[in-house]
Amino acid sequence: MQVQPTAIREVFMIQPRQFNDERGWFRETFNLAGFEDIFKQQGQVLPQFVQDNHSLSHQGVLRGLHYQLNPHAQGKLIRVVQGKSYNVAVDLRQQSKTFAQWITVELDNISAALLWIPPGFAHGFVALDHNTQLLYKTTAYYAPASERTLQWNDPDLAIQWPLDVAGQPIISSKDEQGLSLKQAIQQQALF
Repeated sequence: MQVQPTAIREVFMIQPRQFNDERGWFRETFNLAGFEDIFKQQGQVLPQFVQDNHSLSHQGVLRGLHYQLNPHAQGKLIRVVQGKSYNVAVDLRQQSKTFAQWITVELDNISAALLWIPPGFAHGFVALDHNTQLLYKTTAYYAPASERTLQWNDPDLAIQWPLDVAGQPIISSKDEQGLSLKQAIQQQALF
């Protein structure tokens, strides 16, 4: 497995090895010892994953930007098993040098790369293909009382979504009512 850094050091991609032959291919997408080494190389400790989630989104569906407050903050290890997604991670750690900065990563089922987003970040994505499926491991259980949503189109963040590819986003009413970054700061709904 190889690590691909992003502009925010704590967020990185992991590229699993793939073995091809006449029957098809084989990928190892999680190996405890291997992931412990990868996280150690990145100056982090491999967290314990407690929940797996699987979502199906039609082309143009935009989910997020989601996060959970402490003590239920979630790290996410994300991969696409079908289709393609444009993922965004926003740093919500107020004491961080990269506070309110964001990175984008395209994930698809062909490259099979995984994206690690640690606790303290919001995550969102838009499905770029029909029937895009994401699998993600989380480091905390879903806790509705701690769940928050940041506005996907907050002008203070100015995230560049690929709406030319995805089309007009399809967004849940809950996600439409997300907080702006300013509101999250005022409500102390950050890290």
